[in-house]
Amino acid sequence: MYAKQYELTLPADYDMGIIRKRVAVGGHVLDDRAGLGLKAYLIRERGEQGSPVNQYAPFYLWNDTGEMARFLVGGGGFQNIVRDFGRPAALHWTGLAQHAGPARAAVPRAASRRLTAVPVDPDRDRTGLGLTELIARETEELAELARQEDVHTAALALDPHHWQLLRFVLLAGPRPRPAAGEEHYEVLHLSAPGLADLPEGRTWATV
Repeated sequence: MYAKQYELTLPADYDMGIIRKRVAVGGHVLDDRAGLGLKAYLIRERGEQGSPVNQYAPFYLWNDTGEMARFLVGGGGFQNIVRDFGRPAALHWTGLAQHAGPARAAVPRAASRRLTAVPVDPDRDRTGLGLTELIARETEELAELARQEDVHTAALALDPHHWQLLRFVLLAGPRPRPAAGEEHYEVLHLSAPGLADLPEGRTWATV
């Protein structure tokens, strides 16, 4: 499982109705895309839920890296973003865990994203397993969070270049007030052709 997101930060006076129409017209094109677990079409609007910006920020969970590559550079869809907005940086993370929540059958209305830095030295005991123990704790917290009744999907992923953890949650209920360190989004559409194929729980097997 691989997570990817790009952020298009738009002018303060940008009409977000343009993005809403864009998704309403074309959001369905990935509803049956091979290799895609899910794509959440996300927006933030300036002044709403404390957002300082207008932003279009689609988020993906991929099951197949080849299909992810085709989407990005093989004419599989990303060229439309490049054509209309220029080429944004595509953030990406290695998937660590994913859980279906009690609201998996509902249509998600909101999403939250939390990015946290992995401590410079998580291995204080010098066992070599400090990072493993940190991820184990984060994975347990994710499983607990995923049991909340309005959770559709909860995922944990890692950027091992910048050593940053991502926690992403899709919610069937309205957006809660953002907690410290979180961004909250409105979900305009969810394409989820491979949702059932996403690994449940931790993405690697116990040795």
